[in-house]
Amino acid sequence: MSAAALQAETKDIVIDEVFPHTAETIWKALTSAQLIARWLMQPTGFEAVEGTAFTFQTKPGGNWDGVIHCRVLEVVAFRRLVYAWKGGDARNTGYGAPLDTVVTWSLTPVEAGTRIRLVHAGFVLPRNESAYTVMSGGWKKVVRQLDEISGE
Repeated sequence: MSAAALQAETKDIVIDEVFPHTAETIWKALTSAQLIARWLMQPTGFEAVEGTAFTFQTKPGGNWDGVIHCRVLEVVAFRRLVYAWKGGDARNTGYGAPLDTVVTWSLTPVEAGTRIRLVHAGFVLPRNESAYTVMSGGWKKVVRQLDEISGE
């Protein structure tokens, strides 16, 4: 194993919140392309069906075209949605460096509504330090927007 591999560390972004909405209401916002566009980004080709490939377009940087390639890995209606989240370019360092991660949304009914747990796993540091830092704050905003959209 190389010295770089020995020094690499993997980090996850974890957000755990309780929303005053039913799991069914939040699930609709998590699985409707029109609603996803309002709280995250406009997906292209998204369906909540295992194996479905879809993309998001974000700001390009360096050699990266800004396309986030995703594939639905798991769907358990009203409980769990998991998708791969990949992007970047090997020639980039910092913003747009290669990213190969997994996003997991878990919903659990609780007395006050629904506990929503987001885990964006697999950031390899130091390579993905920029993405990890930016997305740690970004996902907090996204989850707040998801709450707002779910409350409409």
